[in-house]
Amino acid sequence: MSELINNSEKRKDLLKHMILQLHKGIAPDAVRTQLVQLMGEVPYGEVVEVEQELISEGLPQEEILKLCDVHSQALKGVIDETGAKVSPPGHPVHTFVQENRAVQFEIAEIEKLIARVDEKSDTRKLWQSLKSHFNNLSDIDKHYRRKENLLFPYLEKHGITGPPTVMWGKDDEIREQLKAAHSALSVNEEMSPAEARTIIGLVIKPTVEVIEEMIYKEEHILFPMCMDKLSDVEWYEIYNQTTEIGYCLYDPKDVWEPAGIDLKKEESAEAGKIQLPSGSFNIQELLAILNTLPVDITFVDADDNVRYFNQSSERIFDRTRAIIGRKVQFCHPPSSVHIVEKIIDDFRSGREERAAFWIDSRGKFIHIEYFALRGQNGEYLGTLEVSQDLTEKRKLEGEQRIQSSDEKAAEEMSGGETGKDSLAPAWFDEAKIVKSLDARPILQAGEHPLGRVLTELNTLGQGQIYELIAPFLPAPMIDKVRELGFATWTKDENSPVVKSYFCKI
Repeated sequence: MSELINNSEKRKDLLKHMILQLHKGIAPDAVRTQLVQLMGEVPYGEVVEVEQELISEGLPQEEILKLCDVHSQALKGVIDETGAKVSPPGHPVHTFVQENRAVQFEIAEIEKLIARVDEKSDTRKLWQSLKSHFNNLSDIDKHYRRKENLLFPYLEKHGITGPPTVMWGKDDEIREQLKAAHSALSVNEEMSPAEARTIIGLVIKPTVEVIEEMIYKEEHILFPMCMDKLSDVEWYEIYNQTTEIGYCLYDPKDVWEPAGIDLKKEESAEAGKIQLPSGSFNIQELLAILNTLPVDITFVDADDNVRYFNQSSERIFDRTRAIIGRKVQFCHPPSSVHIVEKIIDDFRSGREERAAFWIDSRGKFIHIEYFALRGQNGEYLGTLEVSQDLTEKRKLEGEQRIQSSDEKAAEEMSGGETGKDSLAPAWFDEAKIVKSLDARPILQAGEHPLGRVLTELNTLGQGQIYELIAPFLPAPMIDKVRELGFATWTKDENSPVVKSYFCKI
């Protein structure tokens, strides 16, 4: 036994075997008992390494995402955090943790409210109180965005790609459940306490539970791993970018700077690169970026001299290099010079920051906008003219999501989450709806429709569709149905009556 406990590779092999057992449906409590008996404690870093290896060996990330909470349940209390680094006040991890405490405060208030629901409860007042706390919880999106857009890229630089992808997927699931909770709480009609308890069990409690689970994953796996992997210089880069996204229910008071590091030296630009605060590129890359933009750009400096224009393939107004260095006033017809001078004077004095115009030119709708350019102290640096042909864009309607043809074909076949909007997936056909359930009377009676839905879904034939009508988006139920292999689509999810469709593929 001691040989196993002290041997990292054997311990990881055993952990991998047990996670695969979870995927085969073995109860989490049974696996956890085995973990305790055979291993005693699992260093948190090995949990991450094992997940990364499983993904590298071909276990789909979707499978790990699906059972991520099961893994967490099995490993709770088993993960060894001995030796984990502590973050000082002001450090990004310290801020993340303080935000989690603020989130847990909101959750505790929600749990107090729902625990007191009885036959005498004023459900309208209860709903208003819950709505207030869930409005606060929605601030968690900034917490997740900082994690996804600041922490994860640095982990990926260290070769850790699997766990961040899995966690990002869980973040998106939480966002969907928060959306469903807001939908349920937006119901303004009078309801009975029994109906309120049913909605709480169906939507409210599952939402706060998944948020609590994410806090556990962050503080027991993600943050300790990040503290081990990232250098102080990397943390300082994250720290300096944090305010671009914002904070969640917490305003950090402490300034943090890592000690013993020459920050200026660490921030030196790569050779041959134009280094900017948000990234870098070489001259060739910069030219390609500016000339690829679907707009005309002209820069006039603080002395009214034309200094630059891009060479977009969608050029609207003629430009030649003869205008470089020329006074901008000489580049316009005499009849419009006074307008140009007025704009620049307003920019220079600080009276205005932008001026927009739009014209119909030979059947095209052209939008022209001038922007004042300013330095860090607000000083006037010049004017930027941006012109764009918006003729075709004005004709756009509906939505077109970013999606590859392969993904679209796969989604149409499997019926993924296509169409949480007005666009129906390829498998949807009203003629194939064989069963319809209006869950509103069931919810009003204080009953849970999930059991009936699952029973009736089992009677569907290939390609047949089941319709569920509810007063809000039943996200946890939809997730459950999707896990069973059904295609799902929700129509008009923001309307007072939400219709969801489940198809046996």
